[in-house]
Amino acid sequence: MFDIYTIIFLALAVFIFLRLRSVLGTRTGRERPPYDPYAAREPVRPTPENVVSLPNRATETAAKKAEDAEPVVPAERWKGIAEAGTPLAAGLDAIAAGDREFDAPHFLTGARSAYEMIVNAFAEGDRRTLKNLLSREVYDGFDAAIADREKRGDTVESRFVSLDNATITAAESRGRNAQLTVRFQSKLVSVTRNKAGDVIDGNAEAVTDVTDVWTFARDLGSRDPNWKLIATEAGQ
Repeated sequence: MFDIYTIIFLALAVFIFLRLRSVLGTRTGRERPPYDPYAAREPVRPTPENVVSLPNRATETAAKKAEDAEPVVPAERWKGIAEAGTPLAAGLDAIAAGDREFDAPHFLTGARSAYEMIVNAFAEGDRRTLKNLLSREVYDGFDAAIADREKRGDTVESRFVSLDNATITAAESRGRNAQLTVRFQSKLVSVTRNKAGDVIDGNAEAVTDVTDVWTFARDLGSRDPNWKLIATEAGQ
């Protein structure tokens, strides 16, 4: 049996429980989480979609150095080759912009050598040399002339006396394709003989003044530094 004191303590415990329940209430699952002092004080803002990144100081410095590295073109750049401000000078500038190693005097030295080699190779029927120096179209024309000459039994004797002048008369750059036209003035001894050895063209004893206008081309994007002959015509 319960004594009087046990009953009193039980009644007191029930009373305290009911009071706490009325004050604290019950958990419903919608209560706010306890405060976390280490949580971020400000929400993370979403990154805007259209953002233009401003260059930092390192980027600005690099850009400035790139601008400073641009070569300054002197007015006398093509001295002895082309007058400043002319279409020829502008064409040479365009080629040099596509090929920073382009050097007009060096090109002319190579063009003079190529001119002599091509004239001599044509006279000798040296197709191997011609193929390395001519475009496909020009080579086909030279090859046809040589074949026709061989069919008839004709031979050509050619000898350079002098190559007096080689002048660039036109220059242009279209995309990666560069073209240079050169006017050659030379003195040449040339004679053509038939199968019997008779002279049918030229004179073995006479020096003839010859003017040729040849156009050379090169792909500036190619690693091959050589220019090839793409057109020929007799000059005045």
